[in-house]
Amino acid sequence: MAMRRTLGDADVELSLGRKLLDMRWGLILVLCCVAAVGWAMLYSAAGGNMDPWASRQMVRFGGGVVLMLAVALVDQRFWLRWAYLMYAVGICLLVAVDLVGRNAMGAQRWLDLGIIQVQPSEVMKIALVLALARYFHGLADEDVRRFRWILVPAAMTAFPMALVLKQPDLGTAMMLGLEGAAIFFLAGVALRWFALAFISAGAIMPLAWGMMHDYQRKRITIFLDPESDPLGSGYHILQSKIALGSGGMFGKGFLEGSQAHLSFLPEKQTDFIFTALAEEFGMVGGLGLIGLYLLLVAYGYAIALRSGSHFGRLVGLGITSMLFIYMFINIAMVSGLVPVVGVPLPLVSYGGTAMLTLLIGFGFVLGVYIHRDVEIPRRGGAL
Repeated sequence: MAMRRTLGDADVELSLGRKLLDMRWGLILVLCCVAAVGWAMLYSAAGGNMDPWASRQMVRFGGGVVLMLAVALVDQRFWLRWAYLMYAVGICLLVAVDLVGRNAMGAQRWLDLGIIQVQPSEVMKIALVLALARYFHGLADEDVRRFRWILVPAAMTAFPMALVLKQPDLGTAMMLGLEGAAIFFLAGVALRWFALAFISAGAIMPLAWGMMHDYQRKRITIFLDPESDPLGSGYHILQSKIALGSGGMFGKGFLEGSQAHLSFLPEKQTDFIFTALAEEFGMVGGLGLIGLYLLLVAYGYAIALRSGSHFGRLVGLGITSMLFIYMFINIAMVSGLVPVVGVPLPLVSYGGTAMLTLLIGFGFVLGVYIHRDVEIPRRGGAL
């Protein structure tokens, strides 16, 4: 049985060996299964070649797993102490993107650090969860429902959203907003404040529409009527729907997806990789992948609810909710249920920063389980 500890029991520590034995290896196995689906589809997207996508994705996943395990072994009291600093670093990186960031495909989202290129908006997804978890951890239960106490975390969520929108990156800004809203709900914020936020958002919608870029407004109009521009802005979603439908129940077979391999399906290695999967493996394959994601969500929520600290619960619930939001938006996007906003499919779409972000996030979830019996007293006020 794991030892119970408090902030005052710094002399009582779990050994490294005990932490490794206590790791939820089943969760790591499911993560590997989801990533393996991604490798297979990237291999298929390249016409049956490991290069240029599958081999790089495997290397990135290996490095991400190392980082995930390293994060998991660190006591969550450390992350509690440094949560605000990590949030501040994330804000500084977002500001740096605006000043010296690299422009790609009309958007300025990357920082070139020489050795690696970093997308600060991905870093902010984790930093925001930690910062909000620390804030609500230090708040008395009765204060969570009071309006004045939610102004600070609302600003903490809105500020990075505004910086990301300026890049512009509507999809990631939306992810940050939904992520923040999820933590607000899980922390116990009164539903009336969600209703007020929803009404306020509706009231400013005309103003927001006028501030959108032309391509962002085009995405919304195409979502409502894709056939209005079938060879232009509506091409992506129309081809996606054709590929989804052509897969049928069991699909055309591995490496046999005509829409993807004949280059009718755009971005088949990134945003529309679920469509390529459904074309080759049908509805059964698509539901199988969704089942793996739901298993990850169940694992994450079960771990979070087992935590002995409010901070650990909110971190576990927040990271797991981030995975669910990622998955839901991407699959709804390629199915035509929501506008195309450029959200990748977690662990499956090609991309390094998004994968590392999610793996590091699950490092925090694993850490919540390893240190589940650590009691971190709440001070009854914001830290």
